[in-house]
Amino acid sequence: MKDLRPIIWDNEKNQLILIDQRKLPNSLEYFVCKTYEDVAFAIKDMVVRGAPAIGVSAAYGMALAELNNNNIACGSKRATKTKGFRLIEKAHNELKNTRPTAVNLFWALDRCMEAYKNNKSILNEAKEIHNEDIEICKKIGQIGEKIINDGDTILTHCNAGALATSAYGTALSVIRFAHYNNKKISVIADETRPRLQGANLTAYELNYENIPVKVITDNTAGFLMKMGKIDKIIVGADRILKDYTVFNKIGTYSLAVLAKYHNVPFYVGAPYSTFDYENSIEDIIIEERDEKEVKYINNINIMPEGVSVYNYAFDSTPAELITGIITEKEIIYPNKK
Repeated sequence: MKDLRPIIWDNEKNQLILIDQRKLPNSLEYFVCKTYEDVAFAIKDMVVRGAPAIGVSAAYGMALAELNNNNIACGSKRATKTKGFRLIEKAHNELKNTRPTAVNLFWALDRCMEAYKNNKSILNEAKEIHNEDIEICKKIGQIGEKIINDGDTILTHCNAGALATSAYGTALSVIRFAHYNNKKISVIADETRPRLQGANLTAYELNYENIPVKVITDNTAGFLMKMGKIDKIIVGADRILKDYTVFNKIGTYSLAVLAKYHNVPFYVGAPYSTFDYENSIEDIIIEERDEKEVKYINNINIMPEGVSVYNYAFDSTPAELITGIITEKEIIYPNKK
């Protein structure tokens, strides 16, 4: 977004300020983090969402641990350094355990830990990660908008916008820059049950920038494709393996299968920091969230007592279903020979 800042570092007070995404779209409120524990809560409770935004926030969480650690005096320099390392390591481990699937979280935390071990400022490293993310998202949009034609209707899932990053977004950056270049486009946003990131966040962002958007229930997408109302699909990613398997919000795999059947191009927008070159699909933990997210709507139980729920937060989409992956450097075509 041009003027909404989802992640703000307050230099005067040394605190992290996040747009509280739990409150959108009804009110624009901010969540202040003064300790790394505050940041851990914000990530776990989905105050902040989206792989890049989680990574940037976690980096600032490490910076808060460093700043709070610097305020502690505990005797000799050696004792101070030893205790300081333990506190930083504790923050690193607690932040790492907030969400298991998005790889940007681990990438940012490890980068901050490496800076600390090399006697560099974690805060400076966090600021660098933050600024890099803004530029990377901008480049994804500039590169990706070339796939969009004037008059296209684009379907997206979950929120891969400015609120999921530091600015612009990934999938929504592509849409934004097509709009900025005066292409007449419209967007269909899956509501994305059960947390409704599409209805609450994606629709909020696009409406804010006067980009035409309609929200649909997740199970409407296939019917729209059958009627020829979807020209392209663009989603974000929380992790991409070396074989180009994409982990993203639950429901992405279903869309990719439907897109393949209906010959609708299926694109993923993601920075290289989302790529995981070390693990294979068997190594990845798919987050399962609280049943209450599905069982309750506005604190009203919608299910019979005793009925249990599957509430997987993510799914995996194989490379064979993906047309292209839009990065800050290029568009990767996994199936191009």
